[in-house]
Amino acid sequence: MTIRFGVSPIAWINDDMPELGGDTPLESVLRDIQEVGFAGVELGGKFPRNPDELRQLLGRYKLDLVGGWYSSNLLVHDADAEIEALRDHLELLHALGSNVFIIAETSNAIHGNRNLPLTKSPTLNDEQWQRFGERLTKVADFIHGQGLRLAYHHHLGTVVEKGPQLERFLDVTGDRVGLTLDTGHAALGGIDAVSVVSQVPDRIVHVHCKDVRRSVFETICNGGNSFLDGVLQGMFTVPGDGDLDFQPLFEVLSSINYSGWVIVEAEQDPAIADPRAFAKIGLGTLRDKARQARLEAAL
Repeated sequence: MTIRFGVSPIAWINDDMPELGGDTPLESVLRDIQEVGFAGVELGGKFPRNPDELRQLLGRYKLDLVGGWYSSNLLVHDADAEIEALRDHLELLHALGSNVFIIAETSNAIHGNRNLPLTKSPTLNDEQWQRFGERLTKVADFIHGQGLRLAYHHHLGTVVEKGPQLERFLDVTGDRVGLTLDTGHAALGGIDAVSVVSQVPDRIVHVHCKDVRRSVFETICNGGNSFLDGVLQGMFTVPGDGDLDFQPLFEVLSSINYSGWVIVEAEQDPAIADPRAFAKIGLGTLRDKARQARLEAAL
């Protein structure tokens, strides 16, 4: 029962909003991540896609690659087309030794559009749910055959946002469709993350830990603002700086013998929330929770 702590580079360089940290050198980001004490990092937009180049870069900072977001379009095309589209991404992860393939359906997502309010998240009808589930299951089976586990990322502004949607998602997908459990998106989507871990432990493949500021989220929803507006206004932050208590999550992860990555992630404006300082807060908070829950953390 061993976990490893990694981080997302989105706090330093936001791929959805290049104006947030877009001029920050990648090596500066990786140096911060190493010095704060993380063992791995998720893929970001500035990372080289040549396996040898990326391996040498991460090796200089003694960091492992821990997957990286992949946008699927399974509501638009079939599983075979998706498998062809994801091959380059998969081959990069495989070459770098990553064992998790993070994926989210974005064909009709609104989280990247500042012109659409967060309250206008997409929904699926029964036929669409069945087709989506069948296609994603086929993709997951393929990923499994390549030696990685698919970890679906539920996310605000997408078709898997709220509790009932997550329940339906689990019903229409096979067991090889795992989850990236994201505490921030769960909390703001009305999903009880602890209950999800308890109810479907075998589906928990990857864990993102971000904290939330509920008052900001409520202001965003009441004002008809977008997901990206919420990011800019501080809807998310690192564990230990927001409204969530992470101890129950670590207790339940311990109870299911979770062994895998726990990622600190909090997209904020780096000009306001210094990424290095906040990363220290997040990692320190989670290390403390892990110790209390008797979850051993490997380097």
